[in-house]
Amino acid sequence: MVKRRAAAVAVALMVSVSGTTIAHAQPIHAQPAHVQPVSARIDHVERVGDRQTKLFVHSAAMNRVVPVQVLHPASAGPRPTLYLLDGVSAGEESEFRESTWTQRTDIAEFFADKNTNVVLPVGGTASYYTDWNNPDPVLGINKWETFLTEELPPLIDAEFDGNGTNAVAGLSMGATGAMSLITRNPDLYQGVAALSGCYDTSSDRSRDTVRGTVAYKGGNPDNMWGPPDDARWEEHDSYLLAEKLRGKQVFLSTGNGLLGPHDLGAGQDVLTVGAPLEIGTFVCTVTYDRRLRELGIPAQVVYRPWGTHSWGYWQDDIKAAWPTLADALRLR
Repeated sequence: MVKRRAAAVAVALMVSVSGTTIAHAQPIHAQPAHVQPVSARIDHVERVGDRQTKLFVHSAAMNRVVPVQVLHPASAGPRPTLYLLDGVSAGEESEFRESTWTQRTDIAEFFADKNTNVVLPVGGTASYYTDWNNPDPVLGINKWETFLTEELPPLIDAEFDGNGTNAVAGLSMGATGAMSLITRNPDLYQGVAALSGCYDTSSDRSRDTVRGTVAYKGGNPDNMWGPPDDARWEEHDSYLLAEKLRGKQVFLSTGNGLLGPHDLGAGQDVLTVGAPLEIGTFVCTVTYDRRLRELGIPAQVVYRPWGTHSWGYWQDDIKAAWPTLADALRLR
């Protein structure tokens, strides 16, 4: 077990995940920021192949066109949908032409024979895939919860034969976002896979970590959920909302910061950034695992014997998560 002191050092360095190990008050009820559904439309479509399509969706909530990659079966017919969220850069490496998932992993090949839609929103750098209180001068208008839960699903279902059964998954910042989305919108999703993430957003240190992530990308943290004492931080705390996972399929995974097979030949950043980050997510995952056990909520939790905060491990983890997600999507 990693000592708390080492974990605290790791968390202080984290800029792509949120949360730490902190004592909590009693659970509270989710209070989604959106009140009424808002309209959205498909601006245009690019067919990449018989199993991949790029949608360009005009979001009324964000008043802009959002690129969305969709991996889908070649044939028609009803199928479920997996929403797969990115990390803190959210496609920045390709100038937001595609998700980092398809840039850095083989998920297109992995899902080619799966009877499911895989939806990869592009953009949302340091947004935590949530609805922000205010527009940000650098990061723009962020209403990602509204986009992902109200605007996008009807368009996906209509365009790609979605049958209304959904799951959500993500890594790092996207893991925090995925857990927030399912605990705040439990009627929409049947399961979640969260890879190398943290799920606490209301304790002092975790708030500082989230706020640091936003500031790291040039945003003003107060524009997200307000100043540190704003009640919206608790409203998005998946630890406090963990009861909402009852009856859901849940998968969690983390490494522990030790160098592993995907770290061979990697640069110095593995030791100075990737290892400390994953030590932090290890502590967060242990904490959330214990919370689910206290509540009697089953979960598949994978503690890798090694691994830093890097894409090779997330490629492995999404495949390990697939049986849990397939159960959530009613494919097994």
